[in-house]
Amino acid sequence: MIYLDNHATTRCDPRVLAAMLPFFSEEYGNPHSAEHAMGWAADEAVEAARGQVAAVIGAEPREIIFTSGATEANNLALYGVANMGRDNERRRIVTLAIEHPSVLEPLADLEDDGFDVVLLPVRSNGLADLATLREALAVPTLLVSVMAVNNEIGVIEDVAAIAAAAHEAGALFHCDAAQALGRITIDVAAMGIDLMSISAHKIYGPKGIGALFVRHRPRIRLRPLMAGGGQERGLRPGTIATPLVVGFGAACAIAGQEIIGEQIRLAKLRDSMGAGLSAHFPRVILNGDGAPRVAGNLNVTLPGFPARELLRRAPDLCISTGSACGSGEVRASHVQRAIGLSEADAVCTLRLGLGRFTSQAECDTAVKALAHAAHEIEALPCPR
Repeated sequence: MIYLDNHATTRCDPRVLAAMLPFFSEEYGNPHSAEHAMGWAADEAVEAARGQVAAVIGAEPREIIFTSGATEANNLALYGVANMGRDNERRRIVTLAIEHPSVLEPLADLEDDGFDVVLLPVRSNGLADLATLREALAVPTLLVSVMAVNNEIGVIEDVAAIAAAAHEAGALFHCDAAQALGRITIDVAAMGIDLMSISAHKIYGPKGIGALFVRHRPRIRLRPLMAGGGQERGLRPGTIATPLVVGFGAACAIAGQEIIGEQIRLAKLRDSMGAGLSAHFPRVILNGDGAPRVAGNLNVTLPGFPARELLRRAPDLCISTGSACGSGEVRASHVQRAIGLSEADAVCTLRLGLGRFTSQAECDTAVKALAHAAHEIEALPCPR
């Protein structure tokens, strides 16, 4: 199998797995047990990992709240701000039409609850239009939520400029950075981020663990989603999953050390693969073209070749036909519609996600497999 779906999830790095293993079997204490050495050791490991997560985004350890993943972090940020500001005259929340469902669906719920939710269109390359954003912010706004890197087309939004516009209007800024962590350099202070959601399994860490960055100074106040236990500064009760937290910390430490070299290598692979696809598919369309994109993303439309038919004829390739959360449906995703893809082109679109363990040989083989599948489709008799 050739795995090219690293936006959906990544393989756990062996170094991360090695860091986690002792906390499943030997160091199994509860980090909230403050009366004995086993609890102290677990707590020390959790706080060390908290420091590693904070360091990779330029935050303070006390600003990291562990969650089950970026989806929970997004929900905690959106509902938490909205519920704390329920009596505030600011009822508007602004976001982009291409956000992840874990942002769009909570906002739809808040809209039903009386909030003024504005979904802004994007340009054809997937980037936000700052002039349109500023127009929306003319109405007193509570929160702006924009992802740093789109999970389908890989475009990198100008987070610092968007955050500055939000702050000028007196709004808070939340960023879903699940696809950005480990792929671009993040500095929450320099970028003006108030709240940010991240996840371990996108950066070669374990599934089931993520975090919400909550700016401490000036302090951002949130209302928690759950009650009981008081863990994570009262914002996320429940016993911390020490092995997963340790793995998240290790994954962040590795990402911080290797990000530059890894992105240079992935950019070369991406460009090589793009050239190979162009040679076999002269009508190929690169989605997000003209916008800054993360190195490992290649989102292409191959007109005339339905993506599912290509993949059915290339069973050794693990590739998504759109966003991983929507790949069970044979229709254009909300991102594809937002950038102007027709239904016909949308069903001919592939999202290739290259990662740390992707080789040049795998990329070359994948291109040949897709080309062979295309030839099989072309050889089919025309329907009468």
